[in-house]
Amino acid sequence: MSATVVRAATSLAKRPRLQRAAMTLTPAAVSKLREIVEGPEPKLIRVAVKNKGCAGLSYVLEYAKEKGKFDEVIKQDGVTVLIESKSLLKMLGSEMDYLEDKLSSKFVFKNPNAKESCGCGESFTI
Repeated sequence: MSATVVRAATSLAKRPRLQRAAMTLTPAAVSKLREIVEGPEPKLIRVAVKNKGCAGLSYVLEYAKEKGKFDEVIKQDGVTVLIESKSLLKMLGSEMDYLEDKLSSKFVFKNPNAKESCGCGESFTI
């Protein structure tokens, strides 16, 4: 008896993978960001997580003239936001919102990685 060996090869077609954005923006955040960056000189907003606040970590927003070498770029609804590379893992899956009431207006982050926040809500821990 002779045995025949059949070899089969499979090849997977390379399909582009859909990537989830590191951070999403609510319509209110998009509207306010658009208002902030409009002007004769285009500006970018960079979001970072810094060591500060009573719980240890706090969000910082700053103007940027250009994208940093390792910044993550979030483009949504015509608005571009940069995430500082050192902060990226702390912000994965976050949602940036803008809230306005009679006493204040502020950007608010809903971060699934945050385990605790301080009493005032300005800082958090992971």
